[in-house]
Amino acid sequence: MGQDQTKQQIEKGLQLYQSNQTEKALHVWTKVLEKSADLVGRFRVLGCLVTAHSEMGRYKEMLKFAVVQIDTARELEDADFLLESYLNLARSNEKLCEFHKTISYCKTCLGLPGTRAGAQLGGQVSLSMGNAFLGLSLFQKALESFEKALRYAHNNDDAMLECRVCCSLGSFYAQVKDYEKALFFPCKAAELVSDYGKGWSLKYRAMSQYHMAVAYRLLGHLGSAMECCEESMKIALQHGDRPLQALCLLCFADIHRSRGDLETAFPRYDSAMSIMTEIGNRLGQVQVLLGVAKCWIARKALDKLSQLKLHCLSEGVYRSKGLQRELRAHVVRFHECVEETELYCGLCGESIGERNSRLQALPCSHIFHLRCLHNNGTRSCPNCRRSSMKPGFV
Repeated sequence: MGQDQTKQQIEKGLQLYQSNQTEKALHVWTKVLEKSADLVGRFRVLGCLVTAHSEMGRYKEMLKFAVVQIDTARELEDADFLLESYLNLARSNEKLCEFHKTISYCKTCLGLPGTRAGAQLGGQVSLSMGNAFLGLSLFQKALESFEKALRYAHNNDDAMLECRVCCSLGSFYAQVKDYEKALFFPCKAAELVSDYGKGWSLKYRAMSQYHMAVAYRLLGHLGSAMECCEESMKIALQHGDRPLQALCLLCFADIHRSRGDLETAFPRYDSAMSIMTEIGNRLGQVQVLLGVAKCWIARKALDKLSQLKLHCLSEGVYRSKGLQRELRAHVVRFHECVEETELYCGLCGESIGERNSRLQALPCSHIFHLRCLHNNGTRSCPNCRRSSMKPGFV
């Protein structure tokens, strides 16, 4: 496949992608990789594949193509191509919540000498670095990076970059609880979409609407929050944007929780968690768990099963953070709740209700794992037998 044919196939893939025929576009681009010997064309196709997999939430695939793109850039021996490929590698790790790696690759980008694209991509590098610092809760460094990215955007009249930075600043101020600024910046992003975004992807409108929804909820304007979140979700569904769908589901759940409608909130959290787990967004998973925990705490009477689940979730959070003292405390409370509720199998000793498993209730109403009863070949209840053996049993 020659240069001209490669360019034609890349354009064909882009047209298919822009008309929401994503799988067909991926098929076209994959064929180009298989058949084309044109290194520049291959580099461009790899960039298209990185972007497409990013928007679909296929972050491991995104990372795979970013690594191949770096190898291609090295073959081309071009500093500009190398800068672009390292930026894609940084973004891939950002999506996978590998924030330390993101920062490292961003620093590599900034240290590359003699790149003509530096002015164009420098702002995007600073934005990715800011998102990584925010993911690590290094707020001062995050703000410095966002402000640097904003200066790049202003100096280069890059409204698209400014829109993205404004959304990230909205997330920043939401986390530090300045809710007025958390609303101001995504509103600014929405204005940029309205003024300059006629030819932009609808994802920019969806992104700004989502961040507005988050801020409106935090400010207590739940009707406006729901309206913005519905608009964002509509676009996300049209474009198959799984990451944004997950964020919208999380926002919907938070809105229902804020309204006190916990029974509606729980299934939204479950759906958000399912997608977050599927795409590998670990930070999103933690946000879902915190929302679920807040739901259980909000119940006037926190039943034993809810306490058990709450301690189980807390155990997962502290384990991921490596906080051993807090982890041990919740493990102890979890097992105390298991004992109090008698929600454990008397044969294997494992708790019941943590994961999907087939159970069997005996005539005495004690519950066991069906597999345990089969494996042990017992017909009488082990729990009752142990009770009958206690001293003083009548």
